Amino acid sequence: MAQHCVMSFDLLTALIAFAFVTSITPGPNNLMLMASGANFGFARTIPHLLGVVIGFTLMIFLIGAGLAQLFEAYPVSYRVLKLVSIVYLFYLAWKIATASKPEGAENKGTPITFVQAVLFQWVNPKAWAMALTAITAYAPTQSVGAIVLVAIIFGLVNLPSVGSWTLLGQEMRRILTNTLRLRVFNGVMAVLLIASLVPVLFAI
Repeated sequence: MAQHCVMSFDLLTALIAFAFVTSITPGPNNLMLMASGANFGFARTIPHLLGVVIGFTLMIFLIGAGLAQLFEAYPVSYRVLKLVSIVYLFYLAWKIATASKPEGAENKGTPITFVQAVLFQWVNPKAWAMALTAITAYAPTQSVGAIVLVAIIFGLVNLPSVGSWTLLGQEMRRILTNTLRLRVFNGVMAVLLIASLVPVLFAI
């Protein structure tokens, strides 16, 4: 019975590597955290960061617990989810493009909240791909122990990975010292965020 819940060392190592590569590479979460770090600083972005980590960890567990089968049974619901994700990502791109000004200027925006970041995972195409692959590849037995382990590993690896993007954004505050530079940076971040939708648009 224990062998269904305990992951082999080789599989665990592969899972950690997969979690790191998928968590550290660019995607909607990382781009948004970098933009938030640049506009609001690391401290004010902490709720957003924790929302990403906890929200995605919870997402993996719920998908492993059977939510993926629901979407397989009702494909139209997954199509609706994709459309919602596109609309929401466009909204977030606009929010990034119109974020706050530096040094004493009145803020035009606010950081994404913890709850917003948690909910965003469910309309994040990259998060869905990561979670579905993690469960099918590293928890094939679908046992509670395996699912919980996959979720925990991803949470532990995800935290420093997404945190590094937030720190990178904060460091860029030294460069973004005037309105023009910040507007250019925010515009580029918004365009990159929309560009991350391309695979989703072609998949619909």
